[in-house]
Amino acid sequence: MSQLFSRFTLREVTFRNRVFVSPMCQYSCVDGVPNAWHMVHLGSRAVGGAGLVMVEASGVSPEGRISPYDMGLWSEAQRDAFVPITRFIKEQGAVPGIQLAHAGRKASTDAPWKNQGGPLAPGGWEPLAPSAVPFTPAHPLPRAMTRADMELVIGQFSGAAQRALSAGFEVIEIHMAHGYLLHEFLSPLSNRRTDEYGGSLDNRLRFPLAVTQAVRAAWPARLPLFARISGSDWAPGGWDLEQSIELARRLKDAGVDLIDCSGGGLVPQQQIPAGPGYQVPFAAAIRERIGIATGAVGLITEAHQAEQIVASGQADAVSMAREFLRDPYWPLHAAKRLGVEIAWPPQYLRAKI
Repeated sequence: MSQLFSRFTLREVTFRNRVFVSPMCQYSCVDGVPNAWHMVHLGSRAVGGAGLVMVEASGVSPEGRISPYDMGLWSEAQRDAFVPITRFIKEQGAVPGIQLAHAGRKASTDAPWKNQGGPLAPGGWEPLAPSAVPFTPAHPLPRAMTRADMELVIGQFSGAAQRALSAGFEVIEIHMAHGYLLHEFLSPLSNRRTDEYGGSLDNRLRFPLAVTQAVRAAWPARLPLFARISGSDWAPGGWDLEQSIELARRLKDAGVDLIDCSGGGLVPQQQIPAGPGYQVPFAAAIRERIGIATGAVGLITEAHQAEQIVASGQADAVSMAREFLRDPYWPLHAAKRLGVEIAWPPQYLRAKI
């Protein structure tokens, strides 16, 4: 019996399988509002058999977006536009989730296919960060956050969580990875503060944990909360697995149910040893040492590879991005390769082999 296609329950939400769609920025919004592109993009992955369909990084404020084309969840208009999308995802048997994010010092950039994703000029805005250290010399100088800024951002995450609930989402993921704001607080490479939010590991954890506690308080106890982290900065002197393990311990205590284990993104000089499943060891170590559910990511493309990750206990689920861009119906095809019978949409049965 396939473990990849077994059911998986967190709190009161059951996923029909352990194949999750990673959040993938589409840079296709106007004023952060989802549109027909997102209905088709997200809906087709639900039709394709995924257990969880996670919406891309969604800014909790306008200045928290990576680009002007990012998704957002700071307004009622955005919330209302999500309702038919989450409804459709659920009607297809998948669970709708959303990743809440603040881009920090990596904000105010263009879409990747415009100006090579470089800083906006003109028309940009002042990014926020733990310290006034730009991502690269070409990026705008961020403003070091004050206590008032931190309280405002905590409230923005909490408000976005409340809108996510009324929009029909059943999972929230807090984005603490890839060099965005919360990751910037975690890593000593980007956090140069000398107050109680910088320096020691306890201090660097303080603000991300405050955000987590606020989101958990705003999110019903019956629904699961995820956190995506970077297991390593892949750079000397930066964030690493041992610090990630301590973060995971604190996140579990704060009510997080699954750690989505990614990596990198904080500094341009990172050295990533990319290869099939190269980040799976992060998920395996955190799962074993902390006793919390984990999701594995990182060049997971083949059915037997994904099955082995889950069946061997390295992770509770696999999250895929690029492979789902290539094949929205990957779960249907993977199940066949594994000899597993799963339900197809009745509209597509005549194509089932």
